[in-house]
Amino acid sequence: MAEIVDMKVARRRRADAERGQHSERRPPERPQPERLWREELGERLREHRSRRGEKLIETAKAAGVSPQYLSEVERGRKEPSSEMIAAIAGALETSLIELAGEVAAGPQRQSTTNGIDALLLAA
Repeated sequence: MAEIVDMKVARRRRADAERGQHSERRPPERPQPERLWREELGERLREHRSRRGEKLIETAKAAGVSPQYLSEVERGRKEPSSEMIAAIAGALETSLIELAGEVAAGPQRQSTTNGIDALLLAA
């Protein structure tokens, strides 16, 4: 039985090749999964820290958290509490509200032609 199926497949592939088609069917492309909030948060925190020119250990000390914890937050591995986010935001001289707004707007940011990030607001 397997030989018959193999022969049919081989015949179909030959016929498709003669017509210039590929018999290999590709699965439909799946949309990229939406980024997790904690991943977007970590990216924004790292951006703030980098703009300030601070090392991870300096920001962690100012926020009262361990450098390992801050590293995991920045990499999107930890889901910090609002108190922890506020402490880290404070160490970066921003507020919890401003940071949350940046995170919420994150997927809608686009780079303009002059290289400055623009925020697109949904109507």
